[in-house]
Amino acid sequence: MRGLWAGLRGHVIVICALMGCAVGAAPASAQSSRSVTLVVPFAAGGPTDTLARILSERIAAELHTTVVVENVAGASGSIAGARVARATPDGTTITIGHWGTHVLNGAIFKLPYDVLADFEPVATIAMGTQLIVGRKSLEANSLKDMIAWLKANPGKATAGTAGAGTGAHVAGVFFKEKTGTDFQFVPYRGAGPAMIDLVAGQIDIMFDQASNSLPQYKNGAIKAFAVTSPTRLASAPDIPTVDEAGLPGLYISYWHGIWAPKNTPKDIVAKLNAAIVTVLADPAVKQRFAELGQEIPPVAQQTPAALAAFQKAETEKWWPIVKAADIKPE
Repeated sequence: MRGLWAGLRGHVIVICALMGCAVGAAPASAQSSRSVTLVVPFAAGGPTDTLARILSERIAAELHTTVVVENVAGASGSIAGARVARATPDGTTITIGHWGTHVLNGAIFKLPYDVLADFEPVATIAMGTQLIVGRKSLEANSLKDMIAWLKANPGKATAGTAGAGTGAHVAGVFFKEKTGTDFQFVPYRGAGPAMIDLVAGQIDIMFDQASNSLPQYKNGAIKAFAVTSPTRLASAPDIPTVDEAGLPGLYISYWHGIWAPKNTPKDIVAKLNAAIVTVLADPAVKQRFAELGQEIPPVAQQTPAALAAFQKAETEKWWPIVKAADIKPE
């Protein structure tokens, strides 16, 4: 019995390290010794990484432990997805992901995991959009000008992506079909490195998350031609919508969420969700997200059940579109 109690007590301590509770005579250091790893599926400096780092320190304070951000880049986020899907489901490993990693990847790649079945949804954290942007030296000054330039230079222009099959890639494919243009995709290990090359003038255009592009646009380092939503961004009201810019209906919502490995206990998922919901209510976090073109969803949409339903609906919407377009890894 003594051996059984020791094993059970160790399991309880792991859970309570997450939940901030005390266990018998366990020292305080034991309660905080199990840090939480927040896996980011792209390189440091990109939009998803930025959101993760805004949240991590505050989530750590809510959970009374340490949250370590780990960048696991490559294969459009699927390397990170496999890492988290295989992780022990005790709440000490979670991941941030988005429309690309947790919807599109399932339609494009042969994955060693299921984007729906192998994760426990924790919370929807942000609803964003994309910007159609270009290098500062590009001769076009409007979306119509950009399309005309692309048509005048078929196959010569380059569009950076966060990797083959990512949201930027899918958006670019739809843009090609919608406009009758042709250009080359240049895949990177994340949107951060792609943006560095756009600013440097090494590539011509990007279909990029607003959270990644807005700081560079506001600094005057790149041009922005349109936002892929029916309304303008409050943080950049001078950028026209695709409707206003002459390409109506090209709407792409680039939302983000948090997931844990499948079979993570419901009480741990609930504790993680409660911490995230509290952090998202912080005015400083709201302001920082707004500056990045991200809208925090209503509390009712931040629940695990709401994220599960939304991810399923997005899968049902986008998978047929992606497969019909025959989008494949490059």
